[in-house]
Parts: sequence; C-alpha cells; structure tokens
Amino acid sequence: MKLGSWLALWVLSGVVTAVQAAPDDFSEAKRVAQRIYSDEGETFYCGCPLRWQGGKGIADLKSCGYQVRKNGPRANRIEWEHVVPAHQFGKALTCWQQGGREQCGNKDPLFRRMEADLFNLKPAIGEVNGDRANFAFALLPDVQPQHGACPIRIDFQRKLAEPRAEIRGDIARIYFYMADKYGFELSLAQQQLMLSWHQADPVDDREQQLQQRIAQQMGQPNYFVTGSREWFIGYQPTRYGLASQTAAQQQARSRVKSVENSATAAGKPATGQVLGNQNSKLYHLSHCPGFTQVSEKNRRWFSSEPQAQQAGFRKAKNCQ
Repeated sequence: MKLGSWLALWVLSGVVTAVQAAPDDFSEAKRVAQRIYSDEGETFYCGCPLRWQGGKGIADLKSCGYQVRKNGPRANRIEWEHVVPAHQFGKALTCWQQGGREQCGNKDPLFRRMEADLFNLKPAIGEVNGDRANFAFALLPDVQPQHGACPIRIDFQRKLAEPRAEIRGDIARIYFYMADKYGFELSLAQQQLMLSWHQADPVDDREQQLQQRIAQQMGQPNYFVTGSREWFIGYQPTRYGLASQTAAQQQARSRVKSVENSATAAGKPATGQVLGNQNSKLYHLSHCPGFTQVSEKNRRWFSSEPQAQQAGFRKAKNCQ
C-alpha cells in the first residue's frame, strides 16, 4: 500500500482533515496539482494574472507586460515547474547516472515519488520554466530581465536564476523541505542564501493555505512552513522520505497521536520548547512572562535556544 492510500486523520492548525492519496508519478501529480491550485490567480515566477479553464491554466501575458524571449508557443501555456530541479534530487541516483531523468522515471520508484512531490510543484509560464531549466538560484543584480516586465532574471552563461522577491521565502522553504525529506545536500552557499530569503519573506496566509491543501494529499505538511522545524547551518536532514512505506505510515500515525495528546495536555503544539515571536524577533521560554502573550499568527517554534538564535531571534529581556 502506498503512502497516503490509507485513510488517516491529520491535525493541521487545529483542524482534523482526511489524508488523501499522494500521487504515484509526475503525470498524476500534475492532475492533482491542477485541483489544488484551481483558485491560484497568478503565475509563480512572473506574477502574471492566471485563470483556469478546463483544468488548464491560461496566463494573461499582455496585462503583466510579459514579452516572449524566444519560444512563443511555450510562453502561452502553463507548466508545472519543479522548484528544486529534478537534476538536483536525482543526480546522485544510479538510474540518473545510467540514463538521466528518463531512466529514473522508468526504473526508480524513489525518483518517481520525488518527482511527484506536490510541495515542489508550482504553475509557471512554460517559456520561463524552460529558460530556468535546472539552474541554481542566486542574486543577479547586474543581469537584466529578459521577459519584458516579468521580474525573473536568468544568467544563461553561468546557469543561474534570480526569482522575484515576493516568492523567495516560498522557494527557500521548498528547498528545506525537499532536502530534509530526501536527504540530498545543499551547499553552504545555498543554505546561506535560502536562510536569508526565508527570513526576509516569511510565511503568508496564501502559502499556509496551499500548504494545508497539499498536506492533506501528501500525508504530511511542509514542516518549514508550519514552523515545526527550523533550518540552520549544519542542519542534519531527517531523510524521512526514504523510509519504507510501512514505516512512514507508522510515523504519520505517531505524529497525529502526539499532536492530539499535546494539544489536549499542554494547550500548545509539541513542536518545540522555545517560542519565537515572528514580529519582534524575540523568543520566550515556557516560564517567561511573554510566553503566553505571543499571538497565534506570530508564533514560531524552536527545539532549543541555539536554534532560535541561529534563526536570528534574541531572548526576551524579561526571560531569565
């Protein structure tokens, strides 16, 4: 039985929801993603107005000032972009070394799960998806946008891409999620960049809403969006996505029970012992006066004080 095909209860933001079936492959993932993003009103990289008709996305290129760089037909369709490129999570696999992405798609169940992970898919203008290719993200202040008013910048020579500021935190949390779940390496430079984007562009209501929808389908949340986990330099990935299906199901059940018990017994999630205030960038311990005064929307949980400090939080002065 594949992960997600069994019926379970999942606790998300205090609401109990039914876990559905995680997609088996990229083709199925694209069909599911169309339902999840059916009310999404803009393309990911360009922010162009987006409407959905018959299960297909249609971007209004004219209204957002998009200019075709090279491939007109592809610019006029919406594709499902892997934010973390398949090359990055697949290149270490034997199948990739033997025959690249096609070989992995045909032969390797793990690669198919990674390729179909809904947290890593976003609706993008096809030409931009193709131009970004498998380029790493970076800051490119000296590169001019090549797609009219679309703010993405691409350095084809150095194989780098810079996304618009409004989605950089989303990208960072997707990278943390994929690296943590599947255990692939992020370079020190990648970690530093993603941490800065994560801090500069915190989780908003739309990201949280999409996270909850995808979590219902995948059987677990993006812990870096919910705040249950916090990335830091030297973070050791849990690699929980590499576990056997049976083990993964057991872990999911345990997590549900743990959250339920914690919510009943302590009135707060069992996601950390240190509570940060996203607004003030201060953190509080359970015995501190400010611990119970942090509003729900500003809460950010950590498992230790060093983790909170690594994330840029300072201990509240009234917390001794």
